Amino acid sequence: MSAAVLELRGLRKTYRLGSHVVPALQGVDLLLQPGELLALTGPSGSGKSTLLNIAGLVDRPDAGEVLLRGRTVTGIGETEATLLRRDAIGFVFQSFNLVPVMTVADNVDYPLFLSGVPPAQRRERVAQMLAAVGLAEHANHRPDALSGGQRQRVAIARALVKRPSLVIADEPTASLDSHTADQVLDLMREIGHAQGAAFLVATHDVRLLRRCDRVIALLDGRIVNPHTENVHELAMA
Repeated sequence: MSAAVLELRGLRKTYRLGSHVVPALQGVDLLLQPGELLALTGPSGSGKSTLLNIAGLVDRPDAGEVLLRGRTVTGIGETEATLLRRDAIGFVFQSFNLVPVMTVADNVDYPLFLSGVPPAQRRERVAQMLAAVGLAEHANHRPDALSGGQRQRVAIARALVKRPSLVIADEPTASLDSHTADQVLDLMREIGHAQGAAFLVATHDVRLLRRCDRVIALLDGRIVNPHTENVHELAMA
């Protein structure tokens, strides 16, 4: 088996709210393999956002270890973390986070531009990715001319065009109808498997939970392993 894309070992994180100490994560272990689509669910306040932020190198744990492709990245400096986020980690959000004044093609191209990819390679990779997500004919449109599902497909193309090892998705189907949500999930699975990218997806969407490779639930900062029907209850909490 290939090396795990992401490994979390004994993650702990607390926040202070005045005199109160809030334990967000209490010893979380997680292993994510290439091509795997893993759903992370749980009620509000369970620690999902904290876990995503630490896995995406946006935040640091108080204790524990984060490994990306077998390499420990817990204690790296901010500059190196920024470069890893730029080159090795893709992000997909519920609100799409597209740049409204840029065309679809320019939105997808932007990560490659930041990484210094030569223009000819950028044009080729952007064209390939837009074709893969079925939006080649919309390359010169701006995001406000697209439907919600189309904008989410642009966001997925932008996340995957740099060929990341890890994609972190926060409620990627929450604002989509069932048909479009199915299309978005199929797209993530197809391209993820083709590129060997692993997806860590935080979601309350039962439609998404049913179709991921694996589902884990967080409760009070700990991973729990309830029966499937209880996972669905947690998702609706």
